[in-house]
Amino acid sequence: MTLDFNHTKDITELFCEHIDAAMVKENQSQKPRNYVGVSMVGKTCERQVQYEYSQTPKDPGKDFDGQTLRRFGAGHYFEDDTAALLKAAGFELKTHKPDGSQFGFETLDGKFAGHIDGVLVDGPPIMKYPALWEHKAVGNKSFNKHKKEQLAIANPVYASQIALYQAYLDLADNPAVFTVRNNDTQLLHFELVPFNAALAQQMSDRAVKIIKATDAGEQLPRAMQSSSHFECKWCSYTDRCWK
Repeated sequence: MTLDFNHTKDITELFCEHIDAAMVKENQSQKPRNYVGVSMVGKTCERQVQYEYSQTPKDPGKDFDGQTLRRFGAGHYFEDDTAALLKAAGFELKTHKPDGSQFGFETLDGKFAGHIDGVLVDGPPIMKYPALWEHKAVGNKSFNKHKKEQLAIANPVYASQIALYQAYLDLADNPAVFTVRNNDTQLLHFELVPFNAALAQQMSDRAVKIIKATDAGEQLPRAMQSSSHFECKWCSYTDRCWK
């Protein structure tokens, strides 16, 4: 018998196959959200938010793979690390309640909810307290975009999140602290984000609209005119939506 070693997987592939399979299995065991999350409501397409809210199955092959899940995990790690850096620098940052749960809110019978990264309650006299703290870990391209442009332009979804959290958690008096960490270089960028009442109201009204339409079985219009739009290509429901 002749063994063919030409197509044998290397050790990296073998390890990653086992790691990825375990991560995908663990992710699929998580209880799906049964509410419109603050991180969802600001997305461009209301129909996409409907699919997520109604727990519609994703298109075949569109579930998160191991590499994507590791990237999400890295974002949580960097968030915890940045929080530790702020505390070491003299900022009093609250990220969890005494029972270990996150601070957040829910309304509309629990159908609209969100959880924040933390609240800066005291610290060096360089800003006003208390202030909402939101953290994102991003790649180099996105990091440079955030440095160049204000949050409302660089990422409207994040801007919506902050406005809603400030409104629903009574943190509108002082600007929020939006922190961006560069995954590649570990540089940090900070932006003070004043409360945008109009945006908070717009996104709150949008959440109500999406929830009511979905519960009534009404499908909202697509935001895009063609499935070839880049946001449709990245969407987990493209086939279901267009075909």
